[in-house]
Amino acid sequence: MTTAHDYSEGIDPERALKYAIQHHSGDRTEIVEGVITNVTPSWDHERAAKLVRRQIEARVDDLGCVEGSGNLDLPGSANWYVPDIAVVPEELAHRGGALLPDQTLLIVEITSKSNAETDRVVKRRRYAEYGAPLHLLVDRMERSVTLFAEPGSLGYTKADGPHPFGTAVRLPEPFGIDLDTSGL
Repeated sequence: MTTAHDYSEGIDPERALKYAIQHHSGDRTEIVEGVITNVTPSWDHERAAKLVRRQIEARVDDLGCVEGSGNLDLPGSANWYVPDIAVVPEELAHRGGALLPDQTLLIVEITSKSNAETDRVVKRRRYAEYGAPLHLLVDRMERSVTLFAEPGSLGYTKADGPHPFGTAVRLPEPFGIDLDTSGL
């Protein structure tokens, strides 16, 4: 008699989850603390992302980087993120695979009603833990923008904000630009 295999033994859950997510048919699917989540941004969410992208794209080009929403792996955890915007060096983007948060120059997350707490708490903590140098949180529910810097294992040690929409927010070097938040 054949019985079902007990998959709780001998299978690495992190590896299985990340394999599944890379072979999932869908545009934006991520794993947040072990839960597979389909990300379906609203048009207003996409509009906010476009406003940020337009303001940083010239500087991103000058830095020899690209901005996009490619996959970020967080090895050793059950997390695989698809940020709203990540700025990465072009030579790393050219490889085509998932990158690590510490390979980015900037990660931008824009909250939606369905994921606001994940963006505010979980992703901020994980991005710091995995060394993302700059993390910009555009909180559409709170109508504010916060820039986090100086990552460490216990979180970011520097926070600039929250600033209400309409306040210029300085993106430090290597960007060295003021982000206009009035249209967000």
